[in-house]
Formats: sequence, structure tokens, C-alpha cells
Amino acid sequence: MKKTIAKKIYDTETASVVKKVTSGYFGDPAGYEETLYITPDGSYFLYTNGGEASVHPTEEIKRMSKATAERWAAEN
Repeated sequence: MKKTIAKKIYDTETASVVKKVTSGYFGDPAGYEETLYITPDGSYFLYTNGGEASVHPTEEIKRMSKATAERWAAEN
């Protein structure tokens, strides 16, 4: 997935995975995944996607500061 936020492109194809968390099983309407990425220039973003009854019912990318990304990684 690719998304432009504040004139910066965040792309799951060109970024590296830092950590991935999944909940549920494939096809679970309440299941979801959260993946923390780092871009080649050192920016962080969180990719989320899930079933229709999950906390992430649509595919989304959210930019994160380094401190927020480190906190998310430590807590998950």
C-alpha cells in the first residue's frame, strides 16, 4: 500500500518491516494486523488492516514519530 501524508510518500513495498502484530486468524471478522515500518530515510509508519468487525476495518497508513514507534514496538 502507498499513501501520501503531508507531501511524503509512505510505501509498504519500499519500507522495511520493524515489527508485525496479528490478532485472530485469516478470515476472522474481528482479526487484524498492525505492521510497523521504517522508510529508507528513517521515517516510521504503521500499516493497519483487518476484518469488518475489528479495530482496523479498513486498510490504513499512519505516520509515527521515532519515539512513538519505539514505544509501540516495546508495548506490542
